[in-house]
Amino acid sequence: KHISHDWNSPLKWINFKAEGTSNEFSSLLFIPEKPGFDLFMPNSKRGINLYVKRVFIMNDCEELIPDYLRFVKGVVDSESLSLNISREILQHDRLIQTIRKSVTRKVLDTLKKMLNEDREKYIAFWKHFGAVIKEGLFKEPGNSEKLFECCLFQSTASSTDWFTLGEYVERMKPDQDKIFYLTGESREVIENSPHLEAFRDKGYEILLMTDPVDEVWVQYTSEYKQKKIKSAARGSLELGSEEERKKTDETLKQKELEWKTLLELIQNKLEKHIKAVRLSGRMSSSAACLVSEEGEMTPHLETLLRASGKDVPQVKRTLELNPGHPLLGKMHEIFIRDKANPKISEYAELLYGQALLAEGGQLPDPSGFNRKVAELMANAL
Repeated sequence: KHISHDWNSPLKWINFKAEGTSNEFSSLLFIPEKPGFDLFMPNSKRGINLYVKRVFIMNDCEELIPDYLRFVKGVVDSESLSLNISREILQHDRLIQTIRKSVTRKVLDTLKKMLNEDREKYIAFWKHFGAVIKEGLFKEPGNSEKLFECCLFQSTASSTDWFTLGEYVERMKPDQDKIFYLTGESREVIENSPHLEAFRDKGYEILLMTDPVDEVWVQYTSEYKQKKIKSAARGSLELGSEEERKKTDETLKQKELEWKTLLELIQNKLEKHIKAVRLSGRMSSSAACLVSEEGEMTPHLETLLRASGKDVPQVKRTLELNPGHPLLGKMHEIFIRDKANPKISEYAELLYGQALLAEGGQLPDPSGFNRKVAELMANAL
């Protein structure tokens, strides 16, 4: 309590020694039950207190434990380090690096054991510290296998359950060869996304990720247990067997040939907002959605970066349309009768606005969108 200034009882004690080697040390660590107020403050004190042969050397030795385990407090007493070691030497000292690896491994093993023995207790811990631990997936990708064993996720399969990525893989459909996820501001926004419709229809389970750090680590971790990790809102849709995909692609290509002129008109009307327009089997009940290509920044990440003060250029995305939706069918009928009908352009702007709103985005012209909706409603009465 004196070391951490946390007067609550710890969630877990970790007491271990490394003996019989050229780098002997003992450590007494603890995992707090709740995070401190400065857990996410960039300049907050972090690290473990360092002793050499029971002589105090320094507080908050950051070199002894990785940043993604910064909530762990305690002391390490080394029998092998020099008493006159300086902070500058610490950064490159081989013995310190060995201690760091041992401490990291012991903490992660302790977390995994807690998860296996008392899941309810671990879930309460994860809700406080999970976002910090997931930082390790991109800060220390070489340790991702052990980190994934400690990470918990939620999905479309349950509104309350938490599970490991290994448990998700065990439940995957026989014809599912990828781990699908979707990021967003909240679970409610993600669950109502049109990007999930085709996945739900096929009974696929989708990981729902709402922590800001999720937008980062998925860029660095491309697979887990030889299963690719893929966003449900990026690139082309890859569901079902190879034969099913081929059949769907052929159907869409034929439809795109029939609707080519209409799609070009929509593309020209929305060219300042989108990079392309195409037909898609991604949706079953929605008319339109916006899709990022592989490697592009997601709209949620754009929002997070702008909120942190970064100057981020807007990324144009692809507008995907559902050819089976009645609205698109009516638009095509109007277009066939009168290619110069101004309603087509108005409906194109409304489709784009709907797609933005469905993903929790911001309209470029809210008042203009409202005016078009009001006019449409008035004409329908």
